[in-house]
Amino acid sequence: MLIDLHTHSTASDGTDAPAQVVEDAAAAGLDVVALTDHDTTAGWADAADAATRSGIALVRGAEISARSGHVSVHLLSYLHDPTHPDLLAETERTRVDRVSRARRMVERIGEDYPLTWEDVLSQTEEGTTIGRPHIADALVATGHVSDRSAAFATILHPGTGYYVPHYAPDVLDAVRAVRAAGGVPVFAHPGADGRGRVVPDAVIEQMADAGLLGLEVHHRDHSAQQVARLEDIAHTLGLFVTGSSDYHGAGKPNRLGENTTAPRVLETIEELGTLDVIR
Repeated sequence: MLIDLHTHSTASDGTDAPAQVVEDAAAAGLDVVALTDHDTTAGWADAADAATRSGIALVRGAEISARSGHVSVHLLSYLHDPTHPDLLAETERTRVDRVSRARRMVERIGEDYPLTWEDVLSQTEEGTTIGRPHIADALVATGHVSDRSAAFATILHPGTGYYVPHYAPDVLDAVRAVRAAGGVPVFAHPGADGRGRVVPDAVIEQMADAGLLGLEVHHRDHSAQQVARLEDIAHTLGLFVTGSSDYHGAGKPNRLGENTTAPRVLETIEELGTLDVIR
């Protein structure tokens, strides 16, 4: 059984519609796929319809933005109640501040490059969780960079004067909010040091004490050393291990099913989550 528990659609920063992500996952030979857009569940309904049509199982989820001090942390939440007030309030606050942050970044970039907010909006759909990838797409469309990767390596890099942070809850509060909403929290790409600083082992231990249940160990942004480190941490703390693609369509080179999760882990997620896997 092939299980990929981390994908993105146009509801956040993927390039394919939710239904297309699911249909492509089925065409790629996956048996189970999770849709985990950033801080939103807007793609769930269309993804569920596509899953039923395509004969693939769907795990409904989201990737929750959080912070540990000044370090950005992404938390995958599976099978949670999307109407739970605590989690909903945090994700909505993050989404609103993402827009404000993106506007401020575009204003800064626009002082040196011909770029407008309208250029960014043209790369989104109604209800999209706006983020740096959409600014990157606008920079590509206006001819300033060759692709998203080039944009993130230069103009959008945190070390530039164009970068602006956005609000995100403390990661321990985020873990607790996911659990309160009946969700299953998994730390996404926790060893991806190429993206910036990663949290120390002690923070992962604190997250486990707060209710973290799993680590996304097998991910293309993890070196062999990070995989070994994270497997040891998971074993020590009694956390399950997942593997995923972090698929973004044409937005990243990640391919569906390039890393997968064991069926027994999916069984655990389904047992602990408040929603059912759609089959």
